Amino acid sequence: MKYLINFVFFAFLGFYFGNGQSLTMEDYERAVSYSYSNAYNKSVFNLHTEVNWFKNKSGLWFIEYSDEGRQYKKYSFKRNKTELFFDHNKLANSLSNILKDTVSANELNLSKIELIDDVLLSFSAFDKTFHLNLETYELELKETERQKELENEFEKKSPDGKWLAYTKDYNLFIKSVATDEEYKLSNDGKKNYEYASYYGWYDKMEGENGERPKRFEVNWSPDSKWLATNVIDLQQAEKMYLLDWSIDSLYKPKLLSYYRGSPGDTTMVHVQPVFYNIEAKQEVKTKLPKNTHINQVSVRWSDSSGIFYADYMERGFKTSFVKEVNLSTNSERILIKETSETNIDNFYYKVLEKKGRLIFLSQQSGWRQLYSLDLITSKITPLTNGNYFINDISYIDEDNGVVYFLASGKEDGENPYHQKLYKVSLKGEVTLLTPEKGHHDISFSEDGLYFADNYSTVQIPTKTVVRSSKNGKVLAKLTQADVSKVISKGWKAPEVFQLTAKDGKTTIYGAIWKPTNFDSLKSYPIIDATYTGPHTQRFPKSFRSAFYNQDLSELGFIIMQVDGLGTSGRSKAFLNHSYKDMGNNLEDHVLAIKYLGEKYKWIDTEKVGIFGHSAGGYDTGRAMTAFPDVYKVGVASSGDHDFRMEKAWWPEMYQGWPVDETYEAVSNITNAKNLKGKLLLVHGGLDDNVNPSATFKFAEALIKADKDFDMLIIPSQRHGYVGKYRDYFIKRRWNYFVEHLLGEKPIWNFSLKL
Repeated sequence: MKYLINFVFFAFLGFYFGNGQSLTMEDYERAVSYSYSNAYNKSVFNLHTEVNWFKNKSGLWFIEYSDEGRQYKKYSFKRNKTELFFDHNKLANSLSNILKDTVSANELNLSKIELIDDVLLSFSAFDKTFHLNLETYELELKETERQKELENEFEKKSPDGKWLAYTKDYNLFIKSVATDEEYKLSNDGKKNYEYASYYGWYDKMEGENGERPKRFEVNWSPDSKWLATNVIDLQQAEKMYLLDWSIDSLYKPKLLSYYRGSPGDTTMVHVQPVFYNIEAKQEVKTKLPKNTHINQVSVRWSDSSGIFYADYMERGFKTSFVKEVNLSTNSERILIKETSETNIDNFYYKVLEKKGRLIFLSQQSGWRQLYSLDLITSKITPLTNGNYFINDISYIDEDNGVVYFLASGKEDGENPYHQKLYKVSLKGEVTLLTPEKGHHDISFSEDGLYFADNYSTVQIPTKTVVRSSKNGKVLAKLTQADVSKVISKGWKAPEVFQLTAKDGKTTIYGAIWKPTNFDSLKSYPIIDATYTGPHTQRFPKSFRSAFYNQDLSELGFIIMQVDGLGTSGRSKAFLNHSYKDMGNNLEDHVLAIKYLGEKYKWIDTEKVGIFGHSAGGYDTGRAMTAFPDVYKVGVASSGDHDFRMEKAWWPEMYQGWPVDETYEAVSNITNAKNLKGKLLLVHGGLDDNVNPSATFKFAEALIKADKDFDMLIIPSQRHGYVGKYRDYFIKRRWNYFVEHLLGEKPIWNFSLKL
């Protein structure tokens, strides 16, 4: 009897945790309700508020969302007051009358809003432009409003209006606007060696000998005395190819090609900068190099006649130059020459001619900091100094010599990914402007006197305020995030965690999402939502990221995002872990999964999944072939599975140049034989960013290795999937994990739209 009772008891448990867990349509519908498109400003409100500054500098407008709909509001600097922008009911009635259709006051969808004066408002709605009298609510449809004459995209007038630059037969010409007299500035232009053109990254050609789209680009000096442009040399450039099978009326695929170099290629598009003296009608030779399109020379004119600043990197991204070139004296001087043993990423500089300074961001100290170079003495002075990372320059007040920047990790005791706004004088005096704990997302007014601040964490709802740039003082509260509806249904914010990285000393950070019907007595598979591309991060910094993975989690999964060693936003040493070794970026993910499994008994580390797109698609393939005993199910979309087949700049920046044996070592294709689990490969047939050839080659290697896998090619889609194709892909991804990781029978006939 004792054994019989035990048998019945454990049989009940098996039913409860097994068959009793079968997914229902209700589970899918709950998951759909948490997808970002269905939740954002529909069941969760004001997670991030976009601020729109008036061109007349009088204030700003924004939208506040709630269950009742959207309200357009404005804030006036002069009145220091936030109020309704207009009477929504009156405007809806006016629109209904003029459009002869019912317009709801709560669903007004306006854009391009501008105050023409105190009474007149201009806006766009329903693909039309209107003028609204704010006193009478009379509405005028501006259908035949006179448009300014558009400049021909294949010619450009000089700032003084005296000259017109254009091309003919691949050569550069200028013409006097007053006399129509034409001057030919170049003589050796020809097809595939083209003056005043540019390299269009996504320029498509139909057929093997199809024409590249016509391109035109010149850069006049402010005083109209000089002209800068490029020669685009395509003579040795090789192409990549696509087959378009998606055209309903064609029964043969259309061949498409585009110029694209891969790592190590010399057969690439090359770019030669050229300069002209307009008075002499002659080219002025410089010593600037002819480089590939991935490291071409960029030019910024000085306010002084004939002087410009040129910046470029040498191939391999280990040496960066900023030069001052004087065309009048035919001389140049190096202002900055920065070198690195690994790579130089996200180099930034700005010339402040009124102050005689050049400011730039550099990681030469081991952290990304701000420096100032005296244009007279060439002396370089640090403006900031410390073990923190400057993310961005938000605004520069050149008249007063003040630089506003966003930085992470400067304040003690705060998450190193949460950024704050600071200002620094050219004397190096740093002031914190946003002291509240959390991540601050900033938008400056055009004149720099004010800024809007969305601040939050992934667990603390967003507050949106407007502040003074002088001292950071909060002038007005605009919106507050509201998630009360989903909280009442059991939603909880993602849980943040931290652990020690693979180096045994560095703290790394991540977060996990749990389903709203979470039960700590049950066991859940864990899915790694990955992207270890060294140029970005995955840690969810702000509250608007709190819902990114909630939809898939609702089907019975724990979802994890984590940043291991080798990603950006921390020290240069932190980033360098991935240099020439991007294949090992997942080691810290494996440590995080183990850590979470030990900490939480409700995480089943025997059931681990992974998905990612682009570089995350590579991660997924890498996880399934380099860590096959950890990762059991993966969905890799638009993955760059072999860096030797990628666009040249990205792998050369992070995996190194010249191409060496490390490319072979980290390739998913050469490691295909290691696959053990279930893998779904997905790619858009027209992906001109990450060419689908790598996915096909990966599939070929898996077949040769006799590995069971699945593949979905979406013929009409590019790097990202849109519309019904995106919905189809998401359904396939969800159900792949439901079937192979959760062990449940998937449901297909559900809609991703509420």
